[in-house]
Amino acid sequence: MTFYPNDRIGLFIDGANLYSTSKALDFDIDYRKLLEEFKKRGRLIRANYYTALLETEDYTPLRPLVDWLAYNGFNVVTKPAKEYTDETGRRRVKGDMDVEMAVDLIEASAWLDHIVLFSGDGDFRSAVEACQRRGTRVSVVSSMKSQPSMISDDLRRQADAFIDVADLEKLIGREAREPRNAD
Repeated sequence: MTFYPNDRIGLFIDGANLYSTSKALDFDIDYRKLLEEFKKRGRLIRANYYTALLETEDYTPLRPLVDWLAYNGFNVVTKPAKEYTDETGRRRVKGDMDVEMAVDLIEASAWLDHIVLFSGDGDFRSAVEACQRRGTRVSVVSSMKSQPSMISDDLRRQADAFIDVADLEKLIGREAREPRNAD
């Protein structure tokens, strides 16, 4: 996908989906590098990160990331996750942000030239199509190289361009930390 220097760009990151995709590809995202990479591609107007948080937990491993993102250029959109017990008696957590993301995508298409959607969820196909009808180009970032593939075929076909996260690893991947010696 071509990015033009004067493009007004918005990033819309489905946090749970991007996390699952990067784990399937066996690398961690460096969100500072991700932001810098897309600032090089045009005028980055907005970088939204969407996630649900368990509010019943005193500590969640997601909290430090969410706080860091909020202090470092991301607009973090959260809502409380719902906790329930499934039919087998196992504790489950549900925190779907699809509606919030879809509404934000469509609203932002009025003032952005190019939307970069970090999700492979096929539920976004209609929202992407609505953005395109308004004249906004949409690139979708997910992965076909993971096992299993993380991108819905319908979403990939609807997008103006598909970018495989695996192809971005050198640009946005976190460097592996050296294990500490126990000397």
